[in-house]
Amino acid sequence: MAKSIYELINSKALSSYYTELESNRIPFLGEALFPDKKKMGLKLEWIKGFNSLPIALMPSAFDAKPTIRGRLGISDISTRMPFFRESMRIGEEDRQQLLMFQEQNNNPYATEVVNRIFDDATNLVKGALVQGERMRMSVLIDGKIAIEAPDDSGVIVNYDYDFDPTGAWRATNNLELLTTSKWDAPTTANPIADIITAKKYMAVHYGVTITRGIMTTTTWNLFAANDSIRKDMNVTSGDKLILTDMDLNRYLSLKTGISFVIYDKMYKDETGADKQFYPDNYVTLLPGNTLGQTWYGTTPEEADLMSGNTDADVTIVNTGIAVLTKKESLPVNIITSVSEIVLPSFERMADVYTIKVA
Repeated sequence: MAKSIYELINSKALSSYYTELESNRIPFLGEALFPDKKKMGLKLEWIKGFNSLPIALMPSAFDAKPTIRGRLGISDISTRMPFFRESMRIGEEDRQQLLMFQEQNNNPYATEVVNRIFDDATNLVKGALVQGERMRMSVLIDGKIAIEAPDDSGVIVNYDYDFDPTGAWRATNNLELLTTSKWDAPTTANPIADIITAKKYMAVHYGVTITRGIMTTTTWNLFAANDSIRKDMNVTSGDKLILTDMDLNRYLSLKTGISFVIYDKMYKDETGADKQFYPDNYVTLLPGNTLGQTWYGTTPEEADLMSGNTDADVTIVNTGIAVLTKKESLPVNIITSVSEIVLPSFERMADVYTIKVA
């Protein structure tokens, strides 16, 4: 006997399908820099502030009250996290295809139809993951998040993480600190000197040791084309030197003490345009360990529909992404919805330096 569509398609089955399918997924780079955490509700609060060099203890006389030291550059951040939701419909035509194939002695095409339906839900979950990564990479570049819905809803997500009222972070920890030319001028640019200058700046001004760097292949190729690097790597061959990525990586690590990661992952934005998570012509320099957290709030689906609701079924995947299936009787449909409340915190914002190189 053929199973009903409600027995075949439910949130637990969809979530299990996604979990099994994605078990070998290569994580986004930002997932390691901003690990996932869960909180109740949709309000995000954290304390963050500029790291500064240690300040010498104030001298004091014996038997005198100690001088009270104020906290430097500390700011209490409180904001509402954004909400994302999208759905797909499993309609009567899909159900008719399933009935036809199931009645033909479990025709294998029935499995294809079910998998296609499950893939639709999986794509919605992947889309939820995309939002977290684009936020994480965006704040690394300029401390801002900007997302706008292309439809009539007019929903706009805008956050500015430049918590210092004087704008000191954006002025000194971001964009341009070039000793010579932009890196797309191979004969005059000196990328190694720029990186060493930025690394020394972070150590002197903030006591931060830079150990890692992020860039795209396009930016990486500016290294390979640079005259000063090519001549330094092989004095005799000069411009005839053939550089491999391994050779260049070893050279950069030796000269700067920084391990660089090439990050070229892409996604489609809300308009369907292809976008890079991390843009070309930037280099972000980082210390070790994590930079913040990726916070997931409690969606309405999780808060109100997981317990005791008769016509909606909800399962949570990936810390805080809610997968919902809802029955409709006329017409006979199942609505599959995926939602999340997500926003990264950036407690170590002052430990990051991004150079606009071209």
